[in-house]
Amino acid sequence: MDIMIYKKKSPALFFLFPAFFFLGVFLYYPFVLNIINSFQEITSMGSAPEGNIGITNYVNLLRDPNIAISLKNTVIMIFASVVFQVGFALVLALMVDNITKFAQFYRTVFFFPIVISGTALGMLFNLLYVYHPSDKAYNGVFNQIIMSLGGNPVNWFSPKTCVYYLLIPIVWQYVGFYFVILLTGLNNISTDVYESASIDGATGLKKIWYISLPLIQSVWTTCVTLAITGALKVFDLPWIILPKGMPNGKSFFTGTYMYYMTFEIKNYDYGATIAILIVVLGVLISSITNMIIKPKEY
Repeated sequence: MDIMIYKKKSPALFFLFPAFFFLGVFLYYPFVLNIINSFQEITSMGSAPEGNIGITNYVNLLRDPNIAISLKNTVIMIFASVVFQVGFALVLALMVDNITKFAQFYRTVFFFPIVISGTALGMLFNLLYVYHPSDKAYNGVFNQIIMSLGGNPVNWFSPKTCVYYLLIPIVWQYVGFYFVILLTGLNNISTDVYESASIDGATGLKKIWYISLPLIQSVWTTCVTLAITGALKVFDLPWIILPKGMPNGKSFFTGTYMYYMTFEIKNYDYGATIAILIVVLGVLISSITNMIIKPKEY
């Protein structure tokens, strides 16, 4: 009787249908419609296209200097996300995995930033960074500390440095997210494996390099993929701290520039084109990453 139940697929299809239905309506249909809209002229939100403009928007992508800036900033963000977000999270996870006292306390503390909304964090870092050269009262906490020590206030958001200071709150916010994922993977490694490795002489860094990292390769590969795709669509913190690409469009990322063109400039068809670019880049970079870092079966 049990074998017959597993061979009969209709009950499974019945329960899967709602999930496929919602995916089709709220994910695949809007995505296909977005592709169509990128070839149309759309003058207002929700209105019917007024005509076909062909590949004009895609040609404009190649000529738009803000696209080049946003792609450059996004590449920097991807590098920082992989190296610092996932890297710091891995170090913290390995440290916490090797302690017995206050482990739950460290988990809570490291995960806490991800619980705070991006808007609240953005406003917090605005108070830390804000700079006004003509009035000391408008200098943020960092500049107040520098001035109290006899230094001159710093313009944290100059065109050359604004992106790098934006990375600090973004990296800090998501370290805890990857920390929890990596720590869960480490906790799933059997203690018997470590005991056998210790008998064979694998201790300290050798245990991490030859035991821990290989056994959680699928976990940290997933974290790297999430970090890359997250960097491509990052929006809330950069927009709150430096809205509209301030200063002079130098802080645009692909996600913030798409929002700016769609909802600020109201160039809806061009915004749809940028959205397609983000999706294509996400798929390509994630596929290349998975090809380079192939999970192994143990």
